[in-house]
Amino acid sequence: MDLFLLIIGFLLCLIGIVGSFIPIIPGPVTAWLGILLLNLTSVVEFNLNFVLITLTVAISVGILDYIIPILGVKKLGGTRSGQIGTTVGLIVALIILGPIGIIIGPFLGALLGEMSAKKSFQDSIKPAFGSFVGVIAGSVIKFLISLSFLFFYFDIFWGYRESFFKIIS
Repeated sequence: MDLFLLIIGFLLCLIGIVGSFIPIIPGPVTAWLGILLLNLTSVVEFNLNFVLITLTVAISVGILDYIIPILGVKKLGGTRSGQIGTTVGLIVALIILGPIGIIIGPFLGALLGEMSAKKSFQDSIKPAFGSFVGVIAGSVIKFLISLSFLFFYFDIFWGYRESFFKIIS
């Protein structure tokens, strides 16, 4: 059973890294599940504090991923209409376009939201670009957190490697 948890945990960490760029897969949370499975093996001493802290980080990054594009709109001069457009664009595009929607949706939503606030196309592009930058920034943050979770996975595994290798042989 421990070998199964070890392999599935590692795969979840890898899927979490990929999920940083594919919105259907919650990258950091998936990578965290890998850490959890490793901690649930009989070989590794369960560390509740570490598991809860990493869970908090994973959930926080997941929430921030939805907030950052809205902040990007606001930072580059967007109105409330642009911020609402970013959110609506993200949701609608995810439903219609799937994973590609996370890049296109917030941009188009912010652009249309800004234009509905009587801004010209030229004045609406800058805040829309802010939503795009926010999406990219969110993906980078999710990638770095998921990658760090993979590092933690290997660090924990390495500390208990002799016990795991006894199971394998």
